[in-house]
Amino acid sequence: MDTKWWRAHLAPSVPSSMPNHPSKTSGSRSESVYSGLRRAIIEQALMPGDKLTEDVIGERFGVSRTIVRAALAKLNAEGLVDLQPNKGATIAQPSLSEAHDVFEARMCLERQVLARLAERITDRDLAMLEQHVALEAKAGAHDGPAAIRLAGEFHILLAELSGNGVLARYVDEVVSRCSLILALYSRPHSSDCSINEHQQIVDALRARDADRATKAMDHHLQAVTERALLSSNSDKHRDIRSILDRYAG
Repeated sequence: MDTKWWRAHLAPSVPSSMPNHPSKTSGSRSESVYSGLRRAIIEQALMPGDKLTEDVIGERFGVSRTIVRAALAKLNAEGLVDLQPNKGATIAQPSLSEAHDVFEARMCLERQVLARLAERITDRDLAMLEQHVALEAKAGAHDGPAAIRLAGEFHILLAELSGNGVLARYVDEVVSRCSLILALYSRPHSSDCSINEHQQIVDALRARDADRATKAMDHHLQAVTERALLSSNSDKHRDIRSILDRYAG
């Protein structure tokens, strides 16, 4: 099993406050801006409705507006950023109706992931999942943003291990959009719930029990849905520049 995704996403990393080096190619600089902004969205540092000004992003990442536009266009294609003519870019604000649709689609995708994975999972795959859950538990104790990101990446890792690249790509997108929804329509809750639910899924996969794994996932996603879609969180007085500094690396 190719673990490029897992190594890239789970390798310890700390966002840098320093801008990118000018020696990078235009493509790699655009990818760096895209990755930094995407991570900030997934970790809920950038919140739905936050305005993304090209000049501010370019300043914090040390890139041109052209490079910023390319990164924003990619985020827009994934449903994470809204682009309006003459109004610029903002972090997307999914409606309640769209939020329910996203969670419904996610449940269908992840059922298919587990049905496929239960038939092919290896001991090495299980070890990777166990290590991921351990990272979630560690982050949950002292690093809220990382805990949020890792919770979503557990599901992306499951999809990667299924061996279906198309399925993994769709799960990646829908999990990212769920992060927006949870930022907009969630209430505080203990991360221990999600970690325990993730462990139940891993235990079912270890038993190669597709039905049990699917039921555990259904229960988990239903719990996530119930923890969300309850309230709207907003704070209009946040410093976008200081937020971007943590991800401009």
